[in-house]
Amino acid sequence: MEVIGKSVIRKEANDKVTGRAKYTNDFQEKSTLHARMAISPYAHANIIGMDFSEARKVPGVKVILGNEPFPLVGEEIKDRSPIAYKRVRYHGEPVAVVVAETPVQAKQAADLIRVTYEPLPVVNSPSEAFQKDALLVHEKLGDYEKPPGVYPIPGTNVANLDKIRKGDIQKGFQESEVTAEFQISFRPSDHVAMETRVSIAEILPDGYVRITTTSQAPFAIKKLFKWYFDIDPGRVIVYTPLVGGAYGGKAAVQLEVIAYLASKAVGGRPVKLFNSREEDMITSPCHIGLDATVKLGARKDGMLKAAEIQYLWDGGAYSDKAVDISRAGAVDCTGPYDIEHIYCDSYCMYTNHPYASAFRGYSHAEVHFAFERTMDVLAEKLAMDPLELRRKNSIMPGDTTPTQVLLNRSTVGNLPRCIDRLKELMNWDGEPKVERKGRLIRAKGACCIWKTSTFDTNATSGAILTFNSDGSINLMSGVVELGTGTKTVLAQILAERMKMPIDKIHVKMTIDTQTTPEHWKTVGSRGTLMGGRAVLAAAEDAIRQIKERASCILRVNSHDLEVAHEKVYYIDDPTISMDVKDLAYGYQFPNGETLGGQIVATGYYTSNWITKLDRETGKGRPGPEWTVGAEGIELELDTRDFTYRILKAYAVLDFGTVLNEKALLGQVMGAMSMGIAFGGRESFIFDTDGRVLNPQLRTYRPLHFGEQPEYVVEFVETPHLAGPYGSRGGGEHGLLGMPAALGNCLSTALGVQLQNLPLIPELLWRASGGMNDVTV
Repeated sequence: MEVIGKSVIRKEANDKVTGRAKYTNDFQEKSTLHARMAISPYAHANIIGMDFSEARKVPGVKVILGNEPFPLVGEEIKDRSPIAYKRVRYHGEPVAVVVAETPVQAKQAADLIRVTYEPLPVVNSPSEAFQKDALLVHEKLGDYEKPPGVYPIPGTNVANLDKIRKGDIQKGFQESEVTAEFQISFRPSDHVAMETRVSIAEILPDGYVRITTTSQAPFAIKKLFKWYFDIDPGRVIVYTPLVGGAYGGKAAVQLEVIAYLASKAVGGRPVKLFNSREEDMITSPCHIGLDATVKLGARKDGMLKAAEIQYLWDGGAYSDKAVDISRAGAVDCTGPYDIEHIYCDSYCMYTNHPYASAFRGYSHAEVHFAFERTMDVLAEKLAMDPLELRRKNSIMPGDTTPTQVLLNRSTVGNLPRCIDRLKELMNWDGEPKVERKGRLIRAKGACCIWKTSTFDTNATSGAILTFNSDGSINLMSGVVELGTGTKTVLAQILAERMKMPIDKIHVKMTIDTQTTPEHWKTVGSRGTLMGGRAVLAAAEDAIRQIKERASCILRVNSHDLEVAHEKVYYIDDPTISMDVKDLAYGYQFPNGETLGGQIVATGYYTSNWITKLDRETGKGRPGPEWTVGAEGIELELDTRDFTYRILKAYAVLDFGTVLNEKALLGQVMGAMSMGIAFGGRESFIFDTDGRVLNPQLRTYRPLHFGEQPEYVVEFVETPHLAGPYGSRGGGEHGLLGMPAALGNCLSTALGVQLQNLPLIPELLWRASGGMNDVTV
């Protein structure tokens, strides 16, 4: 292959490094008004009254929205008012929106709004929400509108329950000689994308709604506006330029709805709503939390027989995407192991925390922390090497997933090979996993990961190719460029199939849902698979048209022609050929007569045999394939103050064919960095009243420059036959095992089993008994 596998520079790289790249907040028309929100200081309270009198006196204020009913919204259950009405259910929830001539005026007025609250008791964890006598976050849960396939339990705080029932769990534990049970817990956190969310909405005189927004799901906005406001999807036009990071947070639809309501209130004028960093962290959707219990049964030789699991997801005040996240957690509930008997209940719980959106990995980093920590506990009970336990139980072709999908060499990667290579890289067998030198402990920890993607069964992706008169091609795809470089990979796929230079492929970065073909959502590491297959289909359409046109001119059967190197050749005599550029806009004969016109090619892709899950057993095919891998961490712990320094982070991942090595390395290392930060420091700190105490970057700390470890990344290549050129998705997987590997590593170092995230020094000190059993 000439282009696939090469480290091609991103198509948008020059614009980004020179500052010419435009993001949503860079767009503004002269008539644009600005909106700012007033947010709740309480996590749960009744709204007794609202006073806008002082706010209305601010010059430039056009309208104030609040203290009125709005249509309920929500991606799975309509349980949320876009602007709170009569009650607030999380700290940071918008209670009013001011629209003014300038952002400063809007903010000044928002700060002058006076709201009278009656504080209510708070549900501060999913375990608390799960108690039989728990306060109900939504008393009218049974009255909310929802689509089929969502299963709330009225009279409780359960927004949705997904079950996995494989085999016979009682038989599994009867056949087990050793059991291990472990509980973990961590609170919600944030995505901390560099670009905060922003949306601009305008209602045109002819009734069309135009929205420019930082979204991973511009086409989903059209569908949701139909459900929320009964606006025909064809009359909603969504623009999405380059997105400055998203990680799942911008898959949720929130500001778009508020901006639309604000525009409607001012006669359709464009209104921009821009999040401050604090609003982006606590007002907009966050990263989900989890309380989990995992019980494993195994024979003495380490063969797993049974897994009994309960996941209580902290969906927050509103269900929104948390329903899908909890379902994804059920689908891959056990990690990448062959287990005959599985019993899992995955509950999406309402609490009085900020509500959840997707987060890179879509529940899998969370599930892996729970399951992989339990695997290390089991290994300790068995007196078995943790990686040997994992290798012995690795899921393989011929095994079935928790949802009872029979796997083959194409649909699952080679986990034993990943484990073996990780052991070599970490020198796992060549030295003890723990070394002590004075007050310093050096330790290693590892885990395994897997992931499929739980998409809508009808999720689709399209591509359009238009030819220029010089033979170059314009590529249009609905995949959002949010920093992943996916659109460059799509250009590589097209260049490879057309056998032409990649600099002759021009990629449209901005999404315009009126002219760009639909891509369901840019989530779940599915951009390359779905978008790539659509591009390949469009390339086949283009090649067919080129051959048919050339066959008339060269007087050769189209089946005997080949398209390559910007020419059309007769396969038996390559000297008989013509340039593609002479066909791209129609061929003109010497007398002026013209055959054909501009070549426009199309293609689409919808995954095959994707099904819904059975309500009682979870049986079904949720995704097209499973990507597997093994990850590890090596660190040095100072037992004087329980600080630690991560020396190396390892990942060996089976991504099938590597399409762009440097781009993939960047994605994996970036994901590993996020996973380390999630596991080691990132978390919301809630007080007893459910308020977030650290909603600023000076108190909420991702990894900083200079704190990164050395990243050691290698790839295994087991082709996924349905993927473009055998590739598998890879945008999330570097993150998935980092919290678990970190937890296993620190547990090994301290000799205690750590149950909570983030793994900050104070937690290590408390877990170790206040230094009682640690060498100082």
